[in-house]
Amino acid sequence: MPALRIVYAWELRKLLAQKRTYLGLGAAVLVPLVFAGALLVQNGQPNDVAFGRYVRQSGLAIPPVLLIFGSIWLFPLIASLVAGDIVAAEDHNGTLKTILTRSTDRSRIFVAKVLAAATYAFVALTAMGVVALLAGIAVSGLHPLVTLSGTTVSSAKGIELIAASLLVYMMPLLGIVAIALLLSVLTHNSAAAVVGALMISLILQLVTILPGLGSLQPYLLTTQFNAWQGFLRTPVDYAPVVRAAWVCALYAVPALAVAFSSFMRRDVTGG
Repeated sequence: MPALRIVYAWELRKLLAQKRTYLGLGAAVLVPLVFAGALLVQNGQPNDVAFGRYVRQSGLAIPPVLLIFGSIWLFPLIASLVAGDIVAAEDHNGTLKTILTRSTDRSRIFVAKVLAAATYAFVALTAMGVVALLAGIAVSGLHPLVTLSGTTVSSAKGIELIAASLLVYMMPLLGIVAIALLLSVLTHNSAAAVVGALMISLILQLVTILPGLGSLQPYLLTTQFNAWQGFLRTPVDYAPVVRAAWVCALYAVPALAVAFSSFMRRDVTGG
C-alpha cells in the first residue's frame, strides 16, 4: 500500500497538470505587481486602509495592505479554486471510482488531498507575499516600517513581522480550504463547491456590517483574516492570534470531519 507521502506527491503532480492551478497562482503574483505599478504611474495612496499611508515611505507597507484587500475575495477565491475542485473534478471525470478501488487506503487519499489543497493555498499566499515585498522595495525602497502602534521597526524586523503575519493569515485560509473541500465532497460539482465556498466567505463578511450582529464578529472565520495585525503592534498583541487559532479550528475541524466521513462512505459502484 503506497505511503502517504507517495499519495501526497501524486496529488501535487495532478495539481501541476491542471490549468486552474495556475489561475490562482497567477492572480496571487499579478495583484501585487498591478498595485506597485499603479503607485508608479499615479499619485496618492490608500489612506483609508491600515498601512496605506506608508506605501510610498517603505516597500514593507505594501504586503500588509494587500493582505487586507486580499481577504475580501482574492484569497478565499484562490483557496477555493483548488480545494473545491480536488474531489469534485474526479467525480466529474469518472476517475474517483478508479482511485477508490485501488489498493491505496481511502483515508490516505483524503489526507493527501487535504494536504495538497493546503499546500496550494500556502504557496499562493507565499508567492503574493514575496512578490509584494520585492515590488514594494523596488517602488518605495527598503526602509523602516511604521507599525499600527505608531512606532517604527527596522527593515529587518519588518520583514520578520510580515513573515509571521503570513503564517497567521494561513489559519483562516485553511478554514476556507476545509469548507471548499467539504462542498467538493458533498456536491460532486466543482463550480458549486468553488462558488459555494466563496459565497460563504462573503456572507460571513456581510454579517459584520449588519446591525445588531456586531457581537458575532470575533467568532466569524473571515474576521480572523485580521488577526495578523497583532504582530504589527508594539508590543506584539497575541490575543487576536490565539483567538484566530481556535476560531478557525471551530470551522475547519468539523468541515473536514464531515468531508472525511462522506468520502469514506462514498459508494464506489456509483462513482
